[in-house]
Amino acid sequence: MIKSMSLSARKEFLASIKQKYHGANWIEKGKILDGIVAATGYERKYTILLLNKIDLNVSPKNRQRTHSYDEQVRQALLSVWYAANQICSKRLVPFLPHLVEAMERHSHLRLPSDVRERLLKISPSTVDRMLKPERETIKQSISTTRRGNLLKHQIQVRTFADWDDVIPGFLEADLVAHCGGNTNGSFLNTLTLVDIATGWLECMPLLRKSARDVIDGLQVASDLLPFPIQGVDTDCGSEFINYELLDYCEENNITFTRARTHRKNDQAHVEEKNGSVVRRLVGYDRFEGWKAWEALARLYRVVRMYVNFYQPSLKLIEKERVGAKVSKKYDGAKTPYQRVLLSEHINQSTKESLRLEYEKLDPVYLLAQLESLQDELWKYSWDKRGHAQENYTVTDDVIKKTLSKEIPVIITDRVNRHYHKNDKVDFRKPPRTWRTRKDPFEDVWDEIRLRMELAPENNAKKIILWLMDKYPDEFSTGQTRTLQRRIAQWRQNQASLEEKLRDLMINESEPALYFNTTQESELNQ
Repeated sequence: MIKSMSLSARKEFLASIKQKYHGANWIEKGKILDGIVAATGYERKYTILLLNKIDLNVSPKNRQRTHSYDEQVRQALLSVWYAANQICSKRLVPFLPHLVEAMERHSHLRLPSDVRERLLKISPSTVDRMLKPERETIKQSISTTRRGNLLKHQIQVRTFADWDDVIPGFLEADLVAHCGGNTNGSFLNTLTLVDIATGWLECMPLLRKSARDVIDGLQVASDLLPFPIQGVDTDCGSEFINYELLDYCEENNITFTRARTHRKNDQAHVEEKNGSVVRRLVGYDRFEGWKAWEALARLYRVVRMYVNFYQPSLKLIEKERVGAKVSKKYDGAKTPYQRVLLSEHINQSTKESLRLEYEKLDPVYLLAQLESLQDELWKYSWDKRGHAQENYTVTDDVIKKTLSKEIPVIITDRVNRHYHKNDKVDFRKPPRTWRTRKDPFEDVWDEIRLRMELAPENNAKKIILWLMDKYPDEFSTGQTRTLQRRIAQWRQNQASLEEKLRDLMINESEPALYFNTTQESELNQ
């Protein structure tokens, strides 16, 4: 019977028997319940609940959930998230106490005690839910790695599974090409070095892609790293697989290993930094020359301090495969600076000097300085025509105004600063400056210009209809867009000439009667 009885029929059946049920004694109620259960298929307790409801057609009200995280917590979270350069929740939440403390120490954050307490108790899933509207898409890049076969048989292969129980000093190295999507000619590169044990990052700008530049970058990095270089693991590119780098590693007692060909997962640590740091901050533009190299070097001076001291990362502890499912276990998110302090292989004097440097660093000021250097670097980026473009530069005054705002500071345009990219550079296709077909309005342009001067409110659509009436079979509505461009250019020239005439009239030292015949002919047109 339950299969043939609809939901509305069940409700009517219960409503008709409800009054009889409430007027019966407990023995009769039992018999009524047996009949209802047999007729509807409901559970006995659920049937009692339905019969005791006041109105069967009214659904129960949803329980109003109390929100622990209100708008104050969300604003504070946004401020801290922007100061952390919009990292993911699993990296942000374990680092929140340290980041909030640093921002309060440098007077960038002032939170009520209850808001601060709720902010520090927030979970990664809640952070993802509150920050969902602020997320952005990630772009991909091209590969410029060219294999070097000369010494591959002399260099030991190290895979992704061989990085167990390493000490600080074993690095993964890779090059990031700043070619703008075109590998022709010479362009800047970034030598990315990542320590496996601590996650310490060093980015070295290279003027060219050569073995000598890679060696120079390693020498500079050895002076910056808080520990000596013990080993270097690279891909199979020709800039790494060569005699010069092999001799340099042997002279300095550095273990030189390489990844397998076409196996990017063997260098997962440095490949991740290539995307999350270099591409995210520098972008995909093309850079050439000394000025761009100097601007990139200034940017990386700030990046190394900001990333190593205030950008936490996760480390994989163990991985287990059960059939097709892979379960991974990670430790708590820590910055490279924190992992260096926890390492037993680094002396106390180095740790103490890092502590003193950490106390002086202001994460909000570092991020503002980083954005200023980004704009300075992007002045030298090349557009699709093969020319460096001029972009707006954030000055020190802008940084001071940003830092002087009341906290929380939320700068929403920082989302669009990541993965900066111009149009693809193509030197084989210079810009076209000539016409490919005859101008259809060349013979009637004087009439069109006179009509525009007499009635400036006219537009291209009205004029094309007028031309179609006056010159049948010569013009069509398909030429409207062409006429719109011609009229827009004419109006721009008119505005320019009127401004010149206004300047000449205002200038008392040079009266308007002194402009030459060329200017007079332009005004007449």
